[in-house]
Amino acid sequence: MAQTTPKDSINQLDEIVLVQNAIPKKATGITLSSKIDGKTFERFNPTDIPSAINQISGVFLLSGAINTNRITVRGIGARTPYGTNKLRMYFNGIPVTNGTGSSTIEAFDFENLGAIEIIKGPKGTAYGSNLGGAFLLDTKVSVEDKTQLINTFSIGSYNMLKNNLTFSHSEDSFNLNFSYNHLETNGHRQNNQFERDGLLLNTQFRTGQNSSLSFLLNYIDYTAHIPSSINQTDFDENPTRAASNWLAAKGYEANKYVLTGLSHTYRFSQHLQNTTSIFYTYLDHYEPRPFNILDEFTNGYGFRSRFTGNLGKTNFTFGGELYKDEYRWDTYQNLYEENDGNGSLQGTQLSDNIEFRRQFNLFGTLTHPITSALSAQVGLNLNKTHYDYRDLFNQGEINASAARDFKAILLPSLGVNYELINGNFYANVSRGFSNPSLEETLNPEGVINPNVAQETGTSYEMGGEWNLFQKQLTAHISLYRMNVKNLLVAQRVGEDQYIGRNAGKTRHQGLELDVIYRMDLSASISISPYFSYTLNDHSFKDFVDSDNDYSGNPLTGVPKNRVSSGIDIRHSKGFLLSLTHQFVDEIPLTDANSISSNSFNVLHAKAGFQTFLSTHLSIGINAGINNIFDANYAQSVLINATGFGGSQPRYFYPGNDRNYFGGVKLNYTF
Repeated sequence: MAQTTPKDSINQLDEIVLVQNAIPKKATGITLSSKIDGKTFERFNPTDIPSAINQISGVFLLSGAINTNRITVRGIGARTPYGTNKLRMYFNGIPVTNGTGSSTIEAFDFENLGAIEIIKGPKGTAYGSNLGGAFLLDTKVSVEDKTQLINTFSIGSYNMLKNNLTFSHSEDSFNLNFSYNHLETNGHRQNNQFERDGLLLNTQFRTGQNSSLSFLLNYIDYTAHIPSSINQTDFDENPTRAASNWLAAKGYEANKYVLTGLSHTYRFSQHLQNTTSIFYTYLDHYEPRPFNILDEFTNGYGFRSRFTGNLGKTNFTFGGELYKDEYRWDTYQNLYEENDGNGSLQGTQLSDNIEFRRQFNLFGTLTHPITSALSAQVGLNLNKTHYDYRDLFNQGEINASAARDFKAILLPSLGVNYELINGNFYANVSRGFSNPSLEETLNPEGVINPNVAQETGTSYEMGGEWNLFQKQLTAHISLYRMNVKNLLVAQRVGEDQYIGRNAGKTRHQGLELDVIYRMDLSASISISPYFSYTLNDHSFKDFVDSDNDYSGNPLTGVPKNRVSSGIDIRHSKGFLLSLTHQFVDEIPLTDANSISSNSFNVLHAKAGFQTFLSTHLSIGINAGINNIFDANYAQSVLINATGFGGSQPRYFYPGNDRNYFGGVKLNYTF
């Protein structure tokens, strides 16, 4: 056997990185998507998934804390008070969005992800036709024919400590990845502690010449204290403060989340293949809040089956997906004011509820080359949603039990793609929808409102991609317009009470530009500057709320301009330097546009070095600074906030001040 030289070892490490980034595109046919891969993740602190996602134009993740994230896509989802909805999320091909369309990206450890593929708008068809699109999360893949033990240890400001230990094994017919992760931090603000433990098991093995089976288990257990949003005065003078009532109650949330799925893939012939998955999810959530204590759990289960193949030159995809869950929640008095400063204390029960939710999707697409350069794709998605709400607490006339059965909705899509020598042009028109959340289906008395309809919209998109100068320069530009009707408005009637109604129409239109240039300065040094720009020209087209006419106003919760830019500098000896920048324009905070957040710029830097200590053991060392110039900025906002009892409205979730992190990664190959 030839002796391995240090140079050979470095080349081997580069190959490993490329394998982890080589997760194939999941979007069907010519459907356009954007991808965040391992090289993007490398730029940031391993707890900072918002910065990685915000590298993509048209996608904006607002983060109030590690456990409080809201993803908006082209303005869709910006009016959601808390959390992420109006899009569909998948983890290794298994749907992880619950029965009312809510998704929690914080249920997955950043360091276990190999790629996030994003389909913007309703053109996804095979992954639902939600107005916000689809997020396809994939775990890192095993390195072919290798067995590895990898440990990544990170520390940082706010007493942050994170460790991820992964064992992976790959051979001809079997792949296994198992990881344990732990994260703890005190956070930037009062009452901001966070602690999480997680396990991830992902296996694939061949069961025959034409079949394979995979098993997935993801478990997360975390406790996160909640500082909540603060008012303008506190934001300006002391952004580390927590909201006074949340601080007095020592409010927090405790979550245990389980996802498990079994997937079988069978190739009938070279022209037809099927993948079928069955899955189960469980969430146990306990949240003491100043106004009450919420105790809830959700059992969800379902299946997804997808056929892919071709008939001559025509490629096809068709299948179905069923998701059902049982959501049970109780509320109790919170007697924290009577607990001698010891925080929350559970009192008398206030409610006992259960809801059965069911969502069914049928989908199909056909992709056909009309000429050698021109291809067309048609898709159709059929969605059927049903809610069955049961009030187990109140009796007689005040019992609010009711069911809501939405009519089946057809969601077509049509796309074309024209190939050029150095790129392509594309166009798409598609119809999408959004289901109302539980709160949005209830009236102020807590009774199902039969008049609340699903949001629907039609999206028009065109653009192009180019690879120039021997593929050193990659550029993508898109223009879109989406008209949404039956806009769901979450009207606040109490500190944590929202009711929904359809209040008009919005127009979402904009421009997205992504450019990256890869250049070798020398035989050993390469640089990659990149630039991403988003123009959001979103407005209320027809919006009357009570006696107020907001028609023509910019859409609440969306910055008009946003820029993500930076530069990666790499040396063949294993050095890496990443500088990243984000600009976010001011955000309208009320429908009347009477107040807006301030625009801001935030800069981060990270440096790393990796090398082999022996033929089997490699080491990587990194360190970084977030928010280099110590900007005071709102990393998330709460729109249309209302002050109760004469207090100021609490609009702002402050971002972290200047902070530091560093880490060590050891990789042993057996």
